[in-house]
Amino acid sequence: MSKSLIIVESPSKAKTINKYLGKDFVVEASVGHVKNLPKSKLGVDVENKYAVTYETIPGKEEIIAKLQLHAEKADKVYIATDPDREGEAIAFDIAQEIESKNKNIFRVLFHEITPTGIAEAMASPKKIDQHLVDSQRARRAMDRVVGYKLSPFIWKTIYYGLSAGRVQSVALRLICEREDHIKKFVPNEYWSIIGKFQPDNSEPFYARLAKIDGSEPKITDATTAQGYASDIQKQSYSIVDLQKKTVKRHAPAPFITSTLQQEAASRLRFSAKRTMMLAQKLYEGIDLGEEGIVGLITYMRTDSTRLNDEAVTAVRGFIYDSYGPEYLPKEPHHFKKRKESQDAHEAIRPTTIKFAPKHIKKHLDKDIYALYELIWNRFVACQMVAATFEQVTVDLTGGDYTFRATGSVPIFRGFLQVYDDVIDERGLADDDDPTSKIPSNLNVGQHASLRSVLPKQHFTKPPARYTESSLIKELESLGIGRPSTYAAIVSTIIDRKYVDQQERKLFATQLGMVVTKILVHSFPKVLNVKFTALMEEELDTIASGKNNYVQVMDDFYHPFIDSLHHVEKDAGRIKKSLQEETGEACDLCGKPMIIKWGRYGQFKACTGYPACKNRKPLDADVEKHQHTVGLKCKQCGGDLVVKGGPFGTFLGCSNYPKCNYTQPISMGLNCPKCKEGDVIERKTKRKRYFYGCSRYPECDFVSWDKPVIQECENCKNPYLVQKSSKKKGEYLMCPNCKEEFVREETAIAV
Repeated sequence: MSKSLIIVESPSKAKTINKYLGKDFVVEASVGHVKNLPKSKLGVDVENKYAVTYETIPGKEEIIAKLQLHAEKADKVYIATDPDREGEAIAFDIAQEIESKNKNIFRVLFHEITPTGIAEAMASPKKIDQHLVDSQRARRAMDRVVGYKLSPFIWKTIYYGLSAGRVQSVALRLICEREDHIKKFVPNEYWSIIGKFQPDNSEPFYARLAKIDGSEPKITDATTAQGYASDIQKQSYSIVDLQKKTVKRHAPAPFITSTLQQEAASRLRFSAKRTMMLAQKLYEGIDLGEEGIVGLITYMRTDSTRLNDEAVTAVRGFIYDSYGPEYLPKEPHHFKKRKESQDAHEAIRPTTIKFAPKHIKKHLDKDIYALYELIWNRFVACQMVAATFEQVTVDLTGGDYTFRATGSVPIFRGFLQVYDDVIDERGLADDDDPTSKIPSNLNVGQHASLRSVLPKQHFTKPPARYTESSLIKELESLGIGRPSTYAAIVSTIIDRKYVDQQERKLFATQLGMVVTKILVHSFPKVLNVKFTALMEEELDTIASGKNNYVQVMDDFYHPFIDSLHHVEKDAGRIKKSLQEETGEACDLCGKPMIIKWGRYGQFKACTGYPACKNRKPLDADVEKHQHTVGLKCKQCGGDLVVKGGPFGTFLGCSNYPKCNYTQPISMGLNCPKCKEGDVIERKTKRKRYFYGCSRYPECDFVSWDKPVIQECENCKNPYLVQKSSKKKGEYLMCPNCKEEFVREETAIAV
């Protein structure tokens, strides 16, 4: 009896599936795409209905030959590449390569790599969906046209080697526009006034000045604040209003791709790329010892919050048994479908309730466990009852002044028992206000003594820079990109040096700002948020069969190429506009020096080029990277200067290249681990800073946070690290016991 052939993308997935299906099946892996657009040419025939030319990827010849051999011997061929448009296109390419050996080809969709999920897929094989293939082909064709047509324009205007992308350039535009807003932002001063009140027969609490003579206070300087504070102290205060009401906080929806990336970034500090890599492993299968290889989550590229009825029934039983009937709603929760959702797959959830994270922790590495636990907890929480709080608002009045305190007390935690969404349960909402709880025994008419008044200075803040998480959220809300593209969008603009990531924030580089300025000015219609979102919608219409490949490509190509033809003749003028005069003469030929762009940034160049090839670094770069530090070279006695390299700054001999002596720059801290080396600042290839021992590899001390030589009062660890957050500001934390030591802000006490 002939065996059936199943073709998947990943070798690890092949291993898992082979275990479930047994000896009647042969499972082979394509190891991703087998074909791609050519590297050396456009590959899209814009004169012939945008016909695309795909070539075998170098190195995939042996894999294709192996698949053909197995297909020839097989009774049936099932192509089980990932259940999305990308997977459908890979299936189409594989089918083209093997159909001469076996025409009995079927498509199966494994939404979860479990015995049940595989059995259901094998019971309902399909034909390859040409609409999905065409949709993916259109996306690739659009991106290829932009990359091959727009990148040369950028070369002409800035320098050779730069690149531009259809969606990535719009994402970069968002970051650069935010950078512009931040640079142009002018902070305004304002003051708040906090009072500490002591009610009769009750605990003290804090309240904030809410009204002056019935109107919201507008205090813009210290003199006014001090004047009000002095007058406030003269008044007698009592409680004039006390409001209590019950509020509910409902459970969040199960994860979709974007929300998983956002939560993994904020809670686990994972990049979107790393989150998807780990999720892929959880989907394809993890070796759980005696249980064998098990797919632990459903497919991780989805925009739907829909859940399988069987999975909901199972988790409701788990909630009842583990937490009690009071945590289980009468009816299952169903979450509203988003307008732009394709709804092709379920939400991301555990494949079975059988494998609780704590029970299989020993089989998972640290990061995979953390992500699986996050997905598990979110899934369980989404089917639990709402959390209930008593919200309290207290108004105190004295003279013309009304102070207000608000707070909430949990009555029933509900889903928060599983998935704490970091509710702020402090007595005051403002991050800068003191923390306090509102006493429970307050009454209207009750007298309250004013113990102290705290005027506090504030300044309005510019919009926050994007993080990976907030950028993905913004792209999703604007309808730009799809679940399979978010991680690639972010990583691409970072890899191209258009964006720098520091402390999880995305900073537009000078190069990114220049590229964006040129693209937006030259292609206002194409590099437009609404136009890009419209193209995403049109790609969806191809997938649904409502539109066709050629029409969608026409809608994209003609506006783009018209813009390109219009601006190409201005490339020289644009390039010249980027040059800056220096006001200095070339020290070789006397002609003026100008500032130009090159592969490594801006530099000074002689206007007599190519006859004179004199070029110099900018003065700011020389000052930044070449200043002396008062130390001598241990080899030749020359001055040591600060230099910049791909992994951070270092000290090098000023007589280089005659002398190549270098040494790291010490931060003045002895290594807390070996006590012999110095702690030095380094940075990774991705420009992320970290701190390590100068004796590496003899000493492997490393920290992402800056170490401070200060003993922990709790566990006596010899050092703390500097941390910061929006709510806490800067503070110190022990890396061993995680005890935090908050640096208190100063306030003016009256």
